[in-house]
Amino acid sequence: MMILDSISEGVFTVDADWRITSFNTAAEGITGVSRKDAIGQSCHEVFKANVCDSGCVLRETMENQKAIRNKAITVMRTDGKVIPISVSTALLKDDFGNVVGGVETFLDLTVVDELRKELEKKYCFGDIISKNERMLRLFSILPQIAQSESSVLIEGASGTGKELFALAIHNSSRRKDGPFIAVNAGALPDTLCESELFGYKSGAFTDAKRDKPGRFALADNGTIFLDEIGDISPAMQVRLLRVLEEKYFEPLGSTQKVETNARVITATNRNLAELVEQGKFRDDLYYRINVVKIAIPKLSERKQDIPLLVDHFIRRFNHLTGKEITGVSEETMAALMHHEWPGNVRELENAIEHAFVLCNEGLLQLKHLPAQLIPRNDLPVGSNPMSMKDIEKEAIRKALGRNGWKKTKTAGELGIDRNTLRRKIRQFGITEPGNYQGHT
Repeated sequence: MMILDSISEGVFTVDADWRITSFNTAAEGITGVSRKDAIGQSCHEVFKANVCDSGCVLRETMENQKAIRNKAITVMRTDGKVIPISVSTALLKDDFGNVVGGVETFLDLTVVDELRKELEKKYCFGDIISKNERMLRLFSILPQIAQSESSVLIEGASGTGKELFALAIHNSSRRKDGPFIAVNAGALPDTLCESELFGYKSGAFTDAKRDKPGRFALADNGTIFLDEIGDISPAMQVRLLRVLEEKYFEPLGSTQKVETNARVITATNRNLAELVEQGKFRDDLYYRINVVKIAIPKLSERKQDIPLLVDHFIRRFNHLTGKEITGVSEETMAALMHHEWPGNVRELENAIEHAFVLCNEGLLQLKHLPAQLIPRNDLPVGSNPMSMKDIEKEAIRKALGRNGWKKTKTAGELGIDRNTLRRKIRQFGITEPGNYQGHT
C-alpha cells in the first residue's frame, strides 16, 4: 500500500462482491472519501459515477475478462461537486489464475478540462480553432465584420475552412436567425448556375413544370455564401454584379423584379486581384465583393494549431462513434507535425477519421494513419522514426525560410517569443543563409 500511496493516480480494488478492499491516498483526495470510510463499502456507494447504474466499467471488465483503458467518466465528490476523471480497469487473480476481484485506477481531469475550456475561450471563434498570430488577429476583427452588413471576400486554399468562416460570421451577425445558404458557384455551368441562384418560373424551359425559388430568394433576411467565385463565367459575373448593385434579380422566364436583402459572402482559392489584371474577372465586381477581405493561412503556415485541431477532432469523432480514444502517441503527433498538409485542415480531419476507423481505444498510433502520412525515409515503417526534436528543428527551419529568416515574424507564426526562437536556433544548430543574416 505504501507504493500505491506515493503515486498521483487514485487506485482502489474490489473483491468478487464489489466491496472495496484497498483505497490509496490519491483516491481519498480525488473523491473526498477517507480510506476508513471507503473500505468495506460497495464501490458505487463511494463513487456515485455517471456509469455506475448503466455501464459500470469494473463490471464490464470482470464480465468480459477485458481491461479498459482511459475511459472518460464523471464522479460526484462528497462535497457534491461533479468532476471529470479518466479510469482504467484490470482483473485481480489469485496464484491459480482465478478472478478474485478487480482494480481501478483513475486520474482527476479537472485541471485538464479547465485548461481546455480556457484554450477554447481564447483560441476559438465559432468552430474555428487556432492560436496562430495571424488567425488570432482575424478572430479579433470577426465580431465587427459579423455585425456589419458589408460584403466579405474570403481567400484561402482548398480545405482551409472558408465556409466555416462564413458560417461563423453569419452566426455572430444580426442575421443569425435567418437562413445560411451555401452555393459552390464555380462547380455549376452557366445555365444551371443562373437557375440555382435566381430561380425560374413555370414554363421557362422544357422541364420547368412549376416555379422554383433560387438561392438568393431562399437567403432572404439571411446570408448567401458563394464559394469559388473566381470560377464563374463572365456572363454570370455581369448578372451577379447587377444583383449586388441594384438589390434585385429576375428569375428565369420572368419579367418581374424580385428584391433581395441577402448578405453576400464570397470565397475563392484563387488570387482574384491577379485574375482582374489578366482580364479574367471583372474589376467592378471584384471591388463590389471585396469590401472586407479575409485571407486564411494554410495549415502548413500555422503548424502550432495541429495539436489543438487533433484534440478537437478526437473529441468530435469520439462523440460520433461512441469510442473512447484518449489522444495520439508521440510518434503519431511527430508525423502529423512533419507533414506539409496540402489539403489543409480538411486533410487533417480526414486523417483523424481514418485513424478512428482502425483504432478502437486508447491512443491513435502511427499505424492507424493514412499511408502517405507515415514517415518512411525509404525504410520500412517504424525503422527510423523522426524524434520530436527532429520535427521541431525542421518546423523551425521551414518557418524561418517562409518568413525570410525574420525572427520576429517567424516567432509570431510559431506562437513563441523571439528570445525562445533564438535559443532554439542555437540549440538545434540551425544556420542562416548568408543573404539573410542580420534580419530580426
